[in-house]
Amino acid sequence: MATTTVEPVQETTQKKLPLVLTPTAVAKVREIMATQDPLPAGLRIGVVGGGCSGFQYSMAFENQPGMMDKVFGFDDLKVFVDATSLMYLQGCTVDYVETIEAAGFKFENPNVKSTCGCGSSFQA
Repeated sequence: MATTTVEPVQETTQKKLPLVLTPTAVAKVREIMATQDPLPAGLRIGVVGGGCSGFQYSMAFENQPGMMDKVFGFDDLKVFVDATSLMYLQGCTVDYVETIEAAGFKFENPNVKSTCGCGSSFQA
């Protein structure tokens, strides 16, 4: 009986994550992380002021989370997000896409009201 209650709780918790990384994004982050020396503890995803529309996304490897960070687990990958960025990233999905023209991380964010012409910044 305890096993049946634990599984739905875990599924519910997974569905309520404010930020989602696709398996493709997680695999790419792990691949890039493996080339770092020393190996970072996790990936920081944030929103910073800048760009032509007001905000832009940031991604960087970190050796440890900050005191006010929320830490999310995607398999064995830890993702650190500060409280301010989390407000802008609610419901956001991060994917890694490769096309003939370019490759990179793509943010699908339901909070974005408009983006700039170059596509690298947004307005919430």
